Amino acid sequence: MWEVVIRMTSTHDLDRWMYRGGRPNLFARLLNRSWATLASVGLAPRRLCTLEVQGRRTGRVISFPVVVADHEGERYLVALLGERAHWVRNVRAAEGQAALRHGHREAIQLEEVDPVDRGPILRRYVSIAPGGRSHIGIDATASREAFERIAPDIPVFHITARKAANIA
Repeated sequence: MWEVVIRMTSTHDLDRWMYRGGRPNLFARLLNRSWATLASVGLAPRRLCTLEVQGRRTGRVISFPVVVADHEGERYLVALLGERAHWVRNVRAAEGQAALRHGHREAIQLEEVDPVDRGPILRRYVSIAPGGRSHIGIDATASREAFERIAPDIPVFHITARKAANIA
């Protein structure tokens, strides 16, 4: 049992080190690029996808790995770094237009979920996302009230398919 606790603690410490100050360091960026590549071609677990969104400053398509959370038959993206995540700002600037890749490209529309509805989605996300617990700071077994308290600080987006194939 102690081995599991120690391993979990060091994993959380590593996650916090890679995202110290809310931004990925060089190691995290390289790791993210590797996971994004694996997810794009469909070699990663199905929940791991690559999100593509137009950059709000450069206009270039930016891609990075995300974990898609399923809840009550719907799909969601959670910003584990909270409001500081650049992808959240880019999605808002792009009015929710983006794409997911996992073996194939799917044009999607992202709609922000109201904070009062985020709790159960955050619980699901924490239970399936490898880095979710260390960044969000609570375990999937935490109370409903604990998830409701943190919900306003963690953007959650509902995923729906779009017909258009381009991001912009």
